[in-house]
Amino acid sequence: MSLKLIGKKAGMTQIFDDKGELIVCTVISMEQNRIAQIKREERDGYKAIQMASMNKKKVTKPLMGHFGKAKIDICSALLESRVEDVEGYEVGQSFGVDFFQEGDFVDVTGTSKGKGFQGVIKLHGFSGGPAAHGSGFHRHAGSTGMRSTPGRCFPGGPRASRMGGERVTQQGLKVVKVDAMKNLLLLEGSIPGSRGGKVYLQRAKKKKNK
Repeated sequence: MSLKLIGKKAGMTQIFDDKGELIVCTVISMEQNRIAQIKREERDGYKAIQMASMNKKKVTKPLMGHFGKAKIDICSALLESRVEDVEGYEVGQSFGVDFFQEGDFVDVTGTSKGKGFQGVIKLHGFSGGPAAHGSGFHRHAGSTGMRSTPGRCFPGGPRASRMGGERVTQQGLKVVKVDAMKNLLLLEGSIPGSRGGKVYLQRAKKKKNK
Protein backbone atom coordinates (compact mmCIF):
# COMPACT_ATOMS: atom_id res chain seq x y z
CA MET A 1 0.00 0.00 0.00
CA SER A 2 1.77 3.07 -1.30
CA LEU A 3 0.80 6.68 -1.83
CA LYS A 4 -1.11 7.42 -5.04
CA LEU A 5 -0.82 10.69 -6.95
CA ILE A 6 -3.13 12.32 -9.49
CA GLY A 7 -1.98 13.27 -12.98
CA LYS A 8 -3.28 13.96 -16.47
CA LYS A 9 -2.37 12.22 -19.71
CA ALA A 10 -0.87 14.91 -21.94
CA GLY A 11 -0.08 12.74 -24.97
CA MET A 12 2.73 10.62 -26.38
CA THR A 13 6.21 11.32 -27.70
CA GLN A 14 9.48 9.56 -28.44
CA ILE A 15 13.01 10.14 -27.21
CA PHE A 16 16.41 8.54 -27.74
CA ASP A 17 18.46 7.00 -24.95
CA ASP A 18 22.25 7.07 -24.49
CA LYS A 19 22.65 4.16 -26.92
CA GLY A 20 20.65 5.91 -29.63
CA GLU A 21 17.67 3.60 -29.31
CA LEU A 22 14.20 5.07 -29.71
CA ILE A 23 11.85 4.91 -26.71
CA VAL A 24 8.12 5.52 -27.10
CA CYS A 25 6.89 7.45 -24.06
CA THR A 26 3.66 8.73 -22.56
CA VAL A 27 3.76 12.27 -21.20
CA ILE A 28 1.95 12.87 -17.91
CA SER A 29 1.30 16.35 -16.61
CA MET A 30 1.16 16.45 -12.84
CA GLU A 31 0.19 19.50 -10.82
CA GLN A 32 1.05 19.65 -7.13
CA ASN A 33 -0.87 17.03 -5.15
CA ARG A 34 -1.84 18.29 -1.71
CA ILE A 35 -3.09 16.31 1.27
CA ALA A 36 -6.71 17.26 1.92
CA GLN A 37 -7.43 14.79 4.73
CA ILE A 38 -5.75 12.10 6.81
CA LYS A 39 -7.85 9.08 7.82
CA ARG A 40 -6.80 7.49 11.11
CA GLU A 41 -7.54 4.09 12.62
CA GLU A 42 -8.98 5.36 15.89
CA ARG A 43 -11.33 7.86 14.23
CA ASP A 44 -12.20 6.45 10.77
CA GLY A 45 -11.48 2.76 11.23
CA TYR A 46 -8.64 2.64 8.68
CA LYS A 47 -5.52 4.53 7.62
CA ALA A 48 -5.52 6.49 4.38
CA ILE A 49 -4.30 9.68 2.77
CA GLN A 50 -6.67 11.79 0.67
CA MET A 51 -4.93 13.75 -2.11
CA ALA A 52 -6.33 16.73 -4.03
CA SER A 53 -5.12 18.12 -7.34
CA MET A 54 -6.16 20.04 -10.48
CA ASN A 55 -7.23 23.53 -9.39
CA LYS A 56 -10.82 24.54 -10.05
CA LYS A 57 -12.80 27.74 -9.51
CA LYS A 58 -16.20 26.38 -8.50
CA VAL A 59 -17.27 23.30 -6.55
CA THR A 60 -20.22 22.41 -4.33
CA LYS A 61 -20.52 24.05 -0.91
CA PRO A 62 -19.65 20.85 1.02
CA LEU A 63 -16.40 20.55 -0.98
CA MET A 64 -15.65 24.22 -0.43
CA GLY A 65 -15.90 23.60 3.30
CA HIS A 66 -13.75 20.48 2.97
CA PHE A 67 -10.96 22.36 1.18
CA GLY A 68 -11.36 25.35 3.48
CA LYS A 69 -10.85 23.18 6.53
CA ALA A 70 -7.63 21.82 5.02
CA LYS A 71 -6.59 25.37 3.98
CA ILE A 72 -5.77 24.36 0.42
CA ASP A 73 -6.93 25.58 -2.99
CA ILE A 74 -10.17 24.26 -4.48
CA CYS A 75 -9.49 21.20 -6.63
CA SER A 76 -11.49 19.09 -9.06
CA ALA A 77 -9.83 15.73 -8.34
CA LEU A 78 -9.76 13.81 -5.07
CA LEU A 79 -8.08 10.46 -4.52
CA GLU A 80 -7.79 8.36 -1.39
CA SER A 81 -5.05 5.77 -0.97
CA ARG A 82 -4.63 3.30 1.87
CA VAL A 83 -1.26 3.44 3.62
CA GLU A 84 0.34 1.36 6.34
CA ASP A 85 1.24 4.36 8.47
CA VAL A 86 0.03 7.97 8.45
CA GLU A 87 2.83 9.29 10.65
CA GLY A 88 4.96 11.88 8.90
CA TYR A 89 2.10 13.20 6.77
CA GLU A 90 0.44 16.57 7.38
CA VAL A 91 -2.67 18.20 5.93
CA GLY A 92 -1.61 20.67 3.24
CA GLN A 93 1.62 18.81 2.48
CA SER A 94 2.30 18.75 -1.28
CA PHE A 95 3.89 16.23 -3.65
CA GLY A 96 4.96 16.70 -7.26
CA VAL A 97 6.70 14.83 -10.05
CA ASP A 98 9.87 14.69 -7.94
CA PHE A 99 8.05 12.07 -5.84
CA PHE A 100 9.29 9.67 -8.57
CA GLN A 101 12.83 9.28 -9.85
CA GLU A 102 14.22 8.27 -13.22
CA GLY A 103 14.48 4.50 -13.39
CA ASP A 104 11.57 3.89 -10.99
CA PHE A 105 8.72 1.59 -11.96
CA VAL A 106 5.13 2.76 -11.50
CA ASP A 107 1.59 1.42 -11.88
CA VAL A 108 -0.79 3.71 -13.75
CA THR A 109 -4.59 3.48 -13.49
CA GLY A 110 -6.94 5.23 -15.90
CA THR A 111 -10.20 4.86 -17.80
CA SER A 112 -9.78 3.23 -21.20
CA LYS A 113 -11.20 4.84 -24.34
CA GLY A 114 -14.89 4.17 -24.83
CA LYS A 115 -15.72 2.60 -28.20
CA GLY A 116 -19.47 2.27 -27.81
CA PHE A 117 -21.55 -0.82 -28.57
CA GLN A 118 -19.55 -3.22 -30.73
CA GLY A 119 -20.18 -6.54 -32.43
CA VAL A 120 -18.45 -9.83 -31.79
CA ILE A 121 -15.86 -9.42 -34.56
CA LYS A 122 -14.32 -6.24 -33.18
CA LEU A 123 -15.00 -7.03 -29.53
CA HIS A 124 -14.07 -10.74 -29.34
CA GLY A 125 -12.13 -11.33 -32.55
CA PHE A 126 -14.66 -13.58 -34.31
CA SER A 127 -13.70 -14.38 -37.89
CA GLY A 128 -17.18 -13.94 -39.37
CA GLY A 129 -18.62 -15.71 -42.39
CA PRO A 130 -17.88 -15.74 -46.14
CA ALA A 131 -17.70 -12.35 -47.83
CA ALA A 132 -19.44 -13.55 -51.00
CA HIS A 133 -22.71 -11.92 -52.07
CA GLY A 134 -24.65 -15.15 -51.78
CA SER A 135 -23.68 -15.71 -48.17
CA GLY A 136 -26.27 -14.83 -45.58
CA PHE A 137 -23.71 -14.86 -42.79
CA HIS A 138 -21.17 -12.03 -42.71
CA ARG A 139 -20.44 -10.37 -39.38
CA HIS A 140 -22.94 -11.63 -36.85
CA ALA A 141 -22.29 -14.09 -34.05
CA GLY A 142 -24.14 -17.09 -35.41
CA SER A 143 -26.21 -19.52 -33.42
CA THR A 144 -25.83 -19.62 -29.65
CA GLY A 145 -28.68 -22.06 -29.02
CA MET A 146 -28.72 -25.42 -27.26
CA ARG A 147 -30.28 -28.81 -27.66
CA SER A 148 -33.58 -29.56 -26.00
CA THR A 149 -31.55 -30.13 -22.84
CA PRO A 150 -30.87 -27.67 -21.25
CA GLY A 151 -32.70 -25.75 -23.95
CA ARG A 152 -31.30 -22.30 -23.20
CA CYS A 153 -28.29 -20.06 -23.85
CA PHE A 154 -25.83 -19.88 -20.98
CA PRO A 155 -25.06 -16.35 -19.74
CA GLY A 156 -21.56 -14.91 -19.78
CA GLY A 157 -20.63 -16.04 -23.28
CA PRO A 158 -19.16 -13.78 -25.97
CA ARG A 159 -21.90 -11.45 -27.16
CA ALA A 160 -22.08 -8.04 -28.78
CA SER A 161 -21.84 -5.48 -25.99
CA ARG A 162 -20.30 -2.24 -24.79
CA MET A 163 -16.56 -1.90 -25.40
CA GLY A 164 -14.03 0.22 -23.51
CA GLY A 165 -14.68 2.87 -20.90
CA GLU A 166 -13.38 0.61 -18.13
CA ARG A 167 -10.92 1.15 -15.29
CA VAL A 168 -7.59 -0.31 -16.40
CA THR A 169 -4.24 -0.52 -14.61
CA GLN A 170 -0.98 -0.72 -16.54
CA GLN A 171 1.72 -2.19 -14.32
CA GLY A 172 5.49 -1.86 -14.21
CA LEU A 173 6.04 1.16 -16.45
CA LYS A 174 9.51 2.66 -16.28
CA VAL A 175 10.01 6.35 -15.50
CA VAL A 176 12.23 7.59 -18.32
CA LYS A 177 12.45 11.27 -17.43
CA VAL A 178 11.29 13.64 -14.69
CA ASP A 179 10.94 17.32 -15.62
CA ALA A 180 10.33 19.20 -12.38
CA MET A 181 10.39 22.60 -14.12
CA LYS A 182 7.42 21.78 -16.38
CA ASN A 183 5.78 19.26 -13.99
CA LEU A 184 6.03 16.51 -16.60
CA LEU A 185 6.67 12.80 -16.24
CA LEU A 186 7.73 10.55 -19.13
CA LEU A 187 6.83 6.88 -18.88
CA GLU A 188 8.01 4.16 -21.23
CA GLY A 189 5.10 2.65 -23.16
CA SER A 190 1.41 3.48 -23.28
CA ILE A 191 -1.19 4.02 -20.57
CA PRO A 192 -4.99 3.67 -20.65
CA GLY A 193 -7.25 6.60 -21.47
CA SER A 194 -7.55 9.43 -23.94
CA ARG A 195 -5.54 12.63 -24.03
CA GLY A 196 -6.48 14.88 -21.13
CA GLY A 197 -7.86 12.03 -19.03
CA LYS A 198 -7.12 11.64 -15.33
CA VAL A 199 -4.64 8.98 -14.30
CA TYR A 200 -3.50 7.74 -10.90
CA LEU A 201 0.11 6.76 -10.26
CA GLN A 202 1.79 4.77 -7.54
CA ARG A 203 5.06 2.91 -7.12
CA ALA A 204 4.94 -0.51 -8.80
CA LYS A 205 3.72 -3.43 -6.72
CA LYS A 206 5.36 -6.24 -8.73
CA LYS A 207 8.54 -4.64 -10.07
CA LYS A 208 10.92 -3.54 -7.36
CA ASN A 209 12.42 -0.07 -7.54
CA LYS A 210 16.10 0.51 -6.87
